[in-house]
Amino acid sequence: MSVTMYAFLAALSLFICYGGNWLIGQCMIERPLVVGAVTGILLGDIPTGVAIGAALETIYMGAVNIGGAVSAEPVSATVLAVTFSVMSGLEFEAALALAVPVGLVTVLINQAVNVLFNLFAPMIDSAAAKGSEKGLYILHFGMWFLSYFQKALVVFIGVSMGAGPLETFMGSIPEVLMTGLTTTGSLLGAVGMAILMRMLWSKELAVFFFAGFILVKYLELPLIAVAVLAVVVAVPMALRDKENFDIHKKLAEGVAVGGKNDDVEDFFG
Repeated sequence: MSVTMYAFLAALSLFICYGGNWLIGQCMIERPLVVGAVTGILLGDIPTGVAIGAALETIYMGAVNIGGAVSAEPVSATVLAVTFSVMSGLEFEAALALAVPVGLVTVLINQAVNVLFNLFAPMIDSAAAKGSEKGLYILHFGMWFLSYFQKALVVFIGVSMGAGPLETFMGSIPEVLMTGLTTTGSLLGAVGMAILMRMLWSKELAVFFFAGFILVKYLELPLIAVAVLAVVVAVPMALRDKENFDIHKKLAEGVAVGGKNDDVEDFFG
């Protein structure tokens, strides 16, 4: 397969996953796990795409872009990591280590382009003031196409121009540096999970984190078995919390009306 074809398929994968995610509402097909699989399908190497996508998903699991706050751009990072890995035989860990800085660079490019899109704001205001639904449709889908075509074009250019230099660059990297990249790539998944745990950590839930660690590390239970046990524990706890919530709600209603609730009174005897 030629370099141009690799670049085209990589750009197509980004356009499908990134643009399609926002076409009819956010459907989460922009997640690295999905992007890696789609890129792998298009490039003819599904195992590599799924493996890299799953690894990057653990890194970007806690990264959610809300409004103008954009922390990372995992789509381009995943597409380029999978493409370079398939095209140039880049090692798995090295591809992960190179994907993270790529995601940071593409964020800056996309933010600059988004600023330019503010030029369309007066046209949207004018169409809305005139009540022109057709004009709003054209502007909406036209800007959608231009936005994600630009992102796909960046990937196309990056793969086209980066293929030859990448191979030369990879051949010139000292073995000690490549070992460092490989080691770093192996640690990125753990770093991503640590960031996610820091967001979710609480004293009440700490015991479950340690229980899961013991089940996997020392008892060597498969992840599916641990997930089933988690559901068995979570469902009764959720039902108990719901009962407590209903009781407190009835108590509050009874106090509000200055009377007693029969169900609450029966519960407490």
